[in-house]
Amino acid sequence: MNSNWYEHFFHGVALEMWRRAMSPETTRMEAEFLATELGAKQGGRLLDIACGNGRHARELAGQGYALTGVDISSESIEEARAADPNVEWVCNDMRQLPWNAVFDGGYCMGNSFGYLPHEETLVFLQALSKTLKPGARFLFEIGTVAESLLANFQPRAWYDLGGLLFLASREYKAELGRVEIQYTFVKDGVSDTREASFAVYTAAEVARMLAAAAMPVKAMYGTPTREPFKLGSPRLLVVAEKT
Repeated sequence: MNSNWYEHFFHGVALEMWRRAMSPETTRMEAEFLATELGAKQGGRLLDIACGNGRHARELAGQGYALTGVDISSESIEEARAADPNVEWVCNDMRQLPWNAVFDGGYCMGNSFGYLPHEETLVFLQALSKTLKPGARFLFEIGTVAESLLANFQPRAWYDLGGLLFLASREYKAELGRVEIQYTFVKDGVSDTREASFAVYTAAEVARMLAAAAMPVKAMYGTPTREPFKLGSPRLLVVAEKT
């Protein structure tokens, strides 16, 4: 498995899958959750890391926040810029963040927290921490946290997104602490297979890494409706605060 798989994964049918999977209602609900948990004042500057096509950033910009979206996928950034040219969109690696104590808050939604090898995840967290003002909050969504992934593990699953089918074939590599997934997308009779790999951390390990980067955890949720995080929760939503 190529450790840099994410550099080439997010284009074409993979981006179409995300567009079909996330409804406008879901985006609005998640954006409301983000705005409330981050607690930034109207007009505050927010950072969206691994922003994809910018669905959250565009929604929050419409609520009066100043957004900066960062993603390594040039196709995603082009789509985001076309949808809202008034937001600052930056095509860049999440480990390479040039800002210093300028953001009033931010977030990393999706599974991108687990893309990198462990040592590089620590580099990312240090780079992120430097971008935040003291007291600023940052919210992480982690779908591959151990309490969620392993408690509900499915080796194979098909999904139908209105004419776009995709198969996720998963293998947990205990010796690596990662889950490796082969995705097969099928549209109009044409298939496209791509591989991905995600780190599997416990919630406690996530909390320790954030604390080491001067972003101790303030809250953990299992859903955007603020259900407490527990074994079997569908995902982990962590609110951290820069010291």
